[in-house]
Amino acid sequence: MYEVTVERGFSSGHYLRNYKGKCENPHGHNYKVRITLCGDALDAAGLLLDFRELKHVMRPVIERIDHQMLNDLEPFTRINPSAENLARYFYDETNRQLSEMTNGRVRVKDCTIHETDTTTATYYE
Repeated sequence: MYEVTVERGFSSGHYLRNYKGKCENPHGHNYKVRITLCGDALDAAGLLLDFRELKHVMRPVIERIDHQMLNDLEPFTRINPSAENLARYFYDETNRQLSEMTNGRVRVKDCTIHETDTTTATYYE
């Protein structure tokens, strides 16, 4: 099994519904998203996926939420924009694009959201 990982940053605001504490108030973070892909076969160039291609796949997902209030965007109008739910969102959106792009050869292994330098949430299946 092969793995490749890319980390990118974005900034967004959010607040947590049904939460008692400071995070129930609107605030922002400088997030990092770390996505690791996996697969058991390399392409003709000997790559699982070119890092540039993974960055390209991540770009529209990041652009949609960068410098936005997450609570105003789907699916976060229905679910809390917690680090856990952001990790699942990136996992699902990236996996969907990769499945189409690589005919299932490459999939997302896991996705980690760094909400701060010392706090993270990871989603994987």
